[in-house]
Amino acid sequence: MTISKGDRLPTSTLVQLGDAGPAPVALADKTAGRKVVIFAVPGAFTPTCHSAHVPSFMRTKDLFTEKGVDEIICVSVNDPFVMKAWGEVTGATEAGITMLSDAESAFTKAIGMDFDAPPAGLIARSKRYAMLVEDGIVTQLNEESSPGECEISAGEGLLDVM
Repeated sequence: MTISKGDRLPTSTLVQLGDAGPAPVALADKTAGRKVVIFAVPGAFTPTCHSAHVPSFMRTKDLFTEKGVDEIICVSVNDPFVMKAWGEVTGATEAGITMLSDAESAFTKAIGMDFDAPPAGLIARSKRYAMLVEDGIVTQLNEESSPGECEISAGEGLLDVM
């Protein structure tokens, strides 16, 4: 079942690569009592994700902060080493975007946002979406109809409905 507006996020642990190596990140800890944007991409370094989706949240980060958003999190079904490198290369980490790995696709599958595209080499990947989460509850969900699109799930698209 796909997550919907009004649903509570499932208990999930993602991974972030820090100075001491990979570390678990409980999504419940990130969202408890906070207003958080979570956006997901089919894959780090893939064309639309790299040139459109991540940059859209870098451009709009200050506007989200003005609207009371405490943190912007990018989730991808890539390993934490790739997510760290991608955050550095794009400037997302420096811009204050939190890059989290869902390497096992457990969170992505739990919210019903997984898909496969074997011809493109994408297996067990995440659909492209952006959501606003307040105290663990999804208050807005913008899911793209195709993984190659980045309109309603872009930073500007989510801001339009906040």
